[in-house]
Amino acid sequence: MALTALDRKLLGWSAAYVVSQANIARLLGPTGPKLLATQTAMSARSYRAVLDSMDEAETARFRSHFGPDMVHPIIYAVALCTGAKRLGQLADLSPATRRALYAAPVVAAAADYVENVVDLHLLDHREAITDARVRSISTVSITKWILSLGTLAYLSQGFVRVWAAMATGRRDLSGEASGNI
Repeated sequence: MALTALDRKLLGWSAAYVVSQANIARLLGPTGPKLLATQTAMSARSYRAVLDSMDEAETARFRSHFGPDMVHPIIYAVALCTGAKRLGQLADLSPATRRALYAAPVVAAAADYVENVVDLHLLDHREAITDARVRSISTVSITKWILSLGTLAYLSQGFVRVWAAMATGRRDLSGEASGNI
């Protein structure tokens, strides 16, 4: 099966995502779990405790990830939207499913930007850490994770079904259905 232009675009954006995610993980190093702890904290006390547990080097690592993380949401949103477009070419998706698969990554990326700006602000303005702000930003973070990972899971199972149908001859290599999948 020859790759289409959209397949190549999907592969390129997916590779960019992997490189971007690996770079962020490299920058965070052992402080990665602390980032996740701030994203899921539900009280000012627990959020502050995470920040207070970091020494200067860890705080520098934590801060260093924000630059690349201001580009990362665009990368994963484009990769997921491209995947949704390609899956829509290969499988029958309802209009509502198509809209959801296009909207979820964009909303997740927007949430990621809100999360980054607020977390960076709170890192430098500890007095602004309140229970209401922490619960709000953690809700934004959790929503981001649900939307982005939910989209990825849906696309993954959709592509597996299409590829399985192709492998068993229920779909020809051009993407035309030879039967239901």
